Amino acid sequence: MSERGKLLVISGPSGAGKSTVVFKAIEGRTDICFSTSVTTRAPRPGEVDGREYFFVDFERFREMVEKDELLEHAEYVANRYGTPRSYVEKRLSEGMNVLLDIEVQGARQVRRRMPEAVLIFIAPPSMEELERRLRGRATDSESAIEGRLIRARQEYQEADFYDYLIINDDVEKAAAKLNAIIEAEHCRFSDWADWLRLH
Repeated sequence: MSERGKLLVISGPSGAGKSTVVFKAIEGRTDICFSTSVTTRAPRPGEVDGREYFFVDFERFREMVEKDELLEHAEYVANRYGTPRSYVEKRLSEGMNVLLDIEVQGARQVRRRMPEAVLIFIAPPSMEELERRLRGRATDSESAIEGRLIRARQEYQEADFYDYLIINDDVEKAAAKLNAIIEAEHCRFSDWADWLRLH
């Protein structure tokens, strides 16, 4: 493994099974961590600053945006969320692969700020299967399901800048593909140029 970790950006529509695939892939791995986001929302009971999130006020968040301290940021339900560049850089320099589970717009921001990031889009095998999974969760109203399906189609159209696509028709196989991508990324010739010069 090369000394520096890889920044892995995972995206995909709600219902694609991103979390299931990711957790299956990282099971037993000690070289992967999730990035800790910055947020302006108040901590919930039991949440610890620096563990679930870095909790900041709106003024500090605005300052972080202005100083380009965030790899990506977005607003959600009147609160702001972002990925702190310094935390990600620290973990990468320690040799950790850092995972970001973010939407397409956030991934586009990361690609601009860290072109070397590895962007992976996880999709269901079909829109019919996506609808079946969303209905199977029984957590959304009919209008919410329709909204998620419309958003999924938009994401497909917007995601043409990703490096990899994993179709999640089988969790085990999809997780194996994710691990294969991570291994392949650590074998990039350009990452080993210094090693080759010394050997």
